[in-house]
Amino acid sequence: MMTESDSLGRTKILLTSLSATIAETATFPIDLTKTRLQLHGESLSSTRPTNAVRVVSEILRQQGPIGLYKGLSPAILRHLFYTPIRIIAYENLRNLVVADGVGSPSLPTKALIGGISGVIAQVVASPADLVKVRMQADGRMMNQGLQPRYSGILDALNKIVCAEGFGGLWKGVIPNVQRAFLVNMGELACYDHAKQIVIQNRIADDNIFAHTLASTMSGLSATSLSCPADVVKTRMMNQATKERSEIMYKNSYDCLVKTVKIEGLGALWKGFFPTWARLGPWQFVFWVSYEKFRQVAGLSSF
Repeated sequence: MMTESDSLGRTKILLTSLSATIAETATFPIDLTKTRLQLHGESLSSTRPTNAVRVVSEILRQQGPIGLYKGLSPAILRHLFYTPIRIIAYENLRNLVVADGVGSPSLPTKALIGGISGVIAQVVASPADLVKVRMQADGRMMNQGLQPRYSGILDALNKIVCAEGFGGLWKGVIPNVQRAFLVNMGELACYDHAKQIVIQNRIADDNIFAHTLASTMSGLSATSLSCPADVVKTRMMNQATKERSEIMYKNSYDCLVKTVKIEGLGALWKGFFPTWARLGPWQFVFWVSYEKFRQVAGLSSF
């Protein structure tokens, strides 16, 4: 027999999944642009400078508007696991460290809780994230006149397992986890704390204005902290399809060092503005939707 606690948990899972799907669909073209920018310049032969406008123009010219959504399916699949786990884990851990459910943890405590929640979620969702990155990189191969590696999610999963083993689904999991810790440390803790400050200082009530301010601040914080790890994660995941003789990076640290040595320190923030441009709207759409859905469902504010 399902208890009230089980029902509440399932409701939160449904609401987070729905909100994440809406946010991911709305901002996916920006995420695709960010991934292409991060992969640009991996080899010394790729020295032609590029920017977000050029990347989008090339996608539209080669593939049309549908090309901006290459890899959307695995991105949504990822968030069906990733977002519910991290959001619900954060909320439960936050409530656990507060005595008698009264008050709020300090910002450092929230940051640690956010990071841990992100790590747990990312380990589970890493295979879907890997497929998303590979399918997004396929679009760049098509621009070069090459055939895409995968025809869809199932084809990608099957080929990865056959070529790289079951463990291949977790290629790049270490930089992925590092990024997840940083981005959730910035995103969840900052959103939670910023909203608390906005409400306590009577800048706004617990409404869409407060949620917008909090999500904007958390997006900037999360992007600044996570962008270097995101660049390393993207490159480590993408190189796993190459022949051993063509592999550029031995591990995350080697990728970090070579990226800085070849392209300069600024390369660690490649795709920063597309990332910020995505995280800001993504969090706005997600948090406003999620908070509204919770209100309609009769749940307390996050």
